[in-house]
Amino acid sequence: MSVDLEHYNFTQKHLLGLAEYSSDDIKYVLEQAKYFREILDRPVPKVPTLRDKTIVNLFYENSTRTRLSFELAQKRMGADVVNFSASNSSAKKGESLKDTIQNISSMKIDMVVVRHESPGVPYFLTQCVDAAILNAGDGAHEHPTQALLDMFTMQQIHPDLKGKKIAIIGDISHSRVVRSNITGLTKLGAEVVICGPKTLMPVFVTDLGVTVSHNLNEALSWCDIAMALRIQLERQGKGTELFPSLREYHERFGIKQKHLEKYPDFKIMHPGPINRGVEMESEVADSDRAIILNQVTNGVAVRMAVLYLLSGGNRV
Repeated sequence: MSVDLEHYNFTQKHLLGLAEYSSDDIKYVLEQAKYFREILDRPVPKVPTLRDKTIVNLFYENSTRTRLSFELAQKRMGADVVNFSASNSSAKKGESLKDTIQNISSMKIDMVVVRHESPGVPYFLTQCVDAAILNAGDGAHEHPTQALLDMFTMQQIHPDLKGKKIAIIGDISHSRVVRSNITGLTKLGAEVVICGPKTLMPVFVTDLGVTVSHNLNEALSWCDIAMALRIQLERQGKGTELFPSLREYHERFGIKQKHLEKYPDFKIMHPGPINRGVEMESEVADSDRAIILNQVTNGVAVRMAVLYLLSGGNRV
């Protein structure tokens, strides 16, 4: 499962999505993350590997975990950090994204972490500036660092993901997390089942290279790890009713305490934020079968690893 840290030639300049990363690239990032995860357990959880770097967090969408995780990772590594919020910027006055990023770039920055509601924005930024671009979520396209931290968390239970059975349950159609996870997990040899209502499956679902299920019990009886996804009402459009009610969704696809008792082996993940009583019962989220808070902690370590590698670091 591991790659040779000593001799591996990591050539990626950006992290736009996991589609552009080879299986060895992904393994290399995850190996690097082990070192940074150890740093987080030290009395002083800091390492000055980015002290000469300036990083801009360019967020056009609301975020809590991802933004704080990136910012904490950057500060743990000694970077100079500039936080940009579209709601408090000249974007409100009509300034284009291209003008915004070029103005910021003229201030001599090294890296940009961007979250945007439109797919493809991270790639667009690579055409505008020389800085390294990290995708923190673009529309319903990809969320690569979330998938990397998810895989890192899975590896803490199953060091080799080849052949492991992962069920991803919920709003498949609107999720950027599921796209990055499917890409990364299949490259590492895992088996993936996506499960949810037919109305929450994308039209190209057969092209994803995974098994599709509409039966929660079937998915949970099969899997080693179950990842529930948030129902993204904000992406479904006003007046669009893709299922009768949240109550009925929970009844058919919510993970419940009875599932933990019936299927005693699988672990539970969620990229957050959790809608308790929708994707899962509160008792499930708080149970010892859930490794959701591990995901949050690991997110800082994984983002430290990505920042380090894209800043020009070869190994640690």
